[in-house]
Amino acid sequence: MTIRKIAITDVALERSPGQDGDVFAGNAVDQRHGGPITIGYGRYAPNQDLVETIAVDDVMVVLQGRLSVSTEAETVTAGPSEIVYMPKGESVTIHSHEEGAITAFVTYPHWQEAEAEH
Repeated sequence: MTIRKIAITDVALERSPGQDGDVFAGNAVDQRHGGPITIGYGRYAPNQDLVETIAVDDVMVVLQGRLSVSTEAETVTAGPSEIVYMPKGESVTIHSHEEGAITAFVTYPHWQEAEAEH
């Protein structure tokens, strides 16, 4: 794999697996490219909730809008240029605020492979 510049227009955003809400994700780099990580984008419509147990270590960078990430113990809210780290095994609810949100994410290892193992 060589260096690449990636834009949100380079990925096909699809509804997040197992979710009914207006939350979409698209991978730009994943196991098909031979790297050890997955890199992509997410798009959250206003006032959406994504509930999941994190299958791999996940880093989310908020590019536009705001998100709150809640666990049983705490809630953090992040806006543009802020990063949320979600460790493997954590049960979270990701909530988009009234303006929705655009995010970039990096996971280690590949989240699709971890999801397939369940």
